[in-house]
Amino acid sequence: MAAPGYGKRSAPGQLPRRRGDFDHLPPREASIAAYLDRLPDGAAIDVKTLARELHGYGQQAVRSALNALSEAGHLRRVRETVGEGRTQWVYRTYFSRTPRSDAWWAAFLADGVPPAAETGPEPAPEEPAPARPRRSEAYETLAALGRTDPRMTLSAVECAELEGRAAVWLARGATRQQLVHALTAGLPETVHCPGALARRRLTDKLPPEPSGPSEPPRVPGTGARRVLECTGCGRPGRPEALPGGLCRGCRAEPSPRAGGLSAADVRARVQRLRAAARTGPRLGTGAAGVSA
Repeated sequence: MAAPGYGKRSAPGQLPRRRGDFDHLPPREASIAAYLDRLPDGAAIDVKTLARELHGYGQQAVRSALNALSEAGHLRRVRETVGEGRTQWVYRTYFSRTPRSDAWWAAFLADGVPPAAETGPEPAPEEPAPARPRRSEAYETLAALGRTDPRMTLSAVECAELEGRAAVWLARGATRQQLVHALTAGLPETVHCPGALARRRLTDKLPPEPSGPSEPPRVPGTGARRVLECTGCGRPGRPEALPGGLCRGCRAEPSPRAGGLSAADVRARVQRLRAAARTGPRLGTGAAGVSA
């Protein structure tokens, strides 16, 4: 068991336990998920403890499995106050036997109650239809640009390429409406390449980072505050900046380049500067240096 107040917390509104709850996961992840599901609330489920209790799995294997369970919607790591006017912060991991979407987790962590749309028993179809892939708030905002102004209609490929840049806007406090306005206001009469224009505006109009830490949301009725953390590295962030409960680094996604220069461009510029420094005139030499 973890220290009092820490450890596992069961998410509400889960479906009843049944055979095959984790059949959609790889064998290692399914085994660890079944173990977590049967642990009581308050149990320690950090990487070191699980590696010690689950014989046959090392810390790296457990860490990778927890990241996969987070992406599948089964758990989220949260830093929160204990509420009731107290300022003590604790670290908890919310686990759901029923996989949840990013939107469900964001609503639950903000309000403390599960969204009605994903609560309660749901009959399992004999042949489930292919699930629609979960999309981040940044992707959905870009995909909806065409409904605001048809000139800025983006393709699925363009939305995926620009998703990371748009997520930075949301992580810095911009709302979806502000992002849409920045990408659709003052457009020319004809937009030949909306993807390139959106990329340019996302770079040039990027808002500054907040000057100070924002106030974490309070859970109504409890006074508690919650901050979502990356399952892999513990970095705090807004839910829309941590799709699947993971930061960009733990998802192995490249960071957006603010200046738009590739690594090859940077190396070429450095080589030109070094060549100019080697071939340029040196002070104190030549006729000018002697006469001086």
